[in-house]
Amino acid sequence: MIRAYTIASGKGGTGKTTVTVNLGTSLAQMGKETYIMDADIGMANLGLILGLEDVPVTLHEVLAGKASVNEAIYEGPYGVKVVPSGLSLQGFQQANPEKMRDVMRDLVSRCDFLLIDAPAGISRDGVIPLAIADEVILVVNPELSSIVDALKTKILTEVVGGHVYGAIANRGGIDQNDIIQQKMEKSLGVKLIGVIPEDANIRRAAAFKTPVVVKYPTSDAARAFKRIASQLAGVRYDEAAVSSSEGFIERFARVLFRGKK
Repeated sequence: MIRAYTIASGKGGTGKTTVTVNLGTSLAQMGKETYIMDADIGMANLGLILGLEDVPVTLHEVLAGKASVNEAIYEGPYGVKVVPSGLSLQGFQQANPEKMRDVMRDLVSRCDFLLIDAPAGISRDGVIPLAIADEVILVVNPELSSIVDALKTKILTEVVGGHVYGAIANRGGIDQNDIIQQKMEKSLGVKLIGVIPEDANIRRAAAFKTPVVVKYPTSDAARAFKRIASQLAGVRYDEAAVSSSEGFIERFARVLFRGKK
């Protein structure tokens, strides 16, 4: 069954774009036909993370009626399909957010999963992705202001007829998972579907414009993303098997490049 999830947060800087990219890439790696779309047409970042900032056609042109959806689809790691938004203010001004429903309807006819990176905060552009997806996933940092803003987003989602599937705690402490889970679930009134630990490898991967699940697949953050993706896909994530396989690749690389500068 096709599932369209909007990845949302109450405030900017929570890491929802990073979550969108890595969950989408993980789902594609599992063999799921997956599309990720940047619905943050005013402050687009998804294309930047994947090195698609200079592509000729983006969601801006589609929403302005100047291009078809097909022209704005690009292929990312493991075959994940990416629909980035543009970076220009002129493109933003010409885009009509009301056409987002038509774009989503087109995309869901092609895939198993559609992940929508929503604008942060409460705005007209931000409400549409909350209403049109099957379910909303909140990305929350383990701090009071982020939790309060996420609660506002949850309430808004319910007001416009949407449904919150759960929350992801981003930049959590590895040894604080249980504490984070209890506090967030109590405060937000939704289940916590995963905790992405604070991990410097996410920033290192971003410097290469590559998802951490691709660049550093054995990192703590990558494992957390894969566990959540497995939950969404309804498949078992065999961490022991993945560790064994990836460990062999790493060992092989060390032998191959030993002594080279």
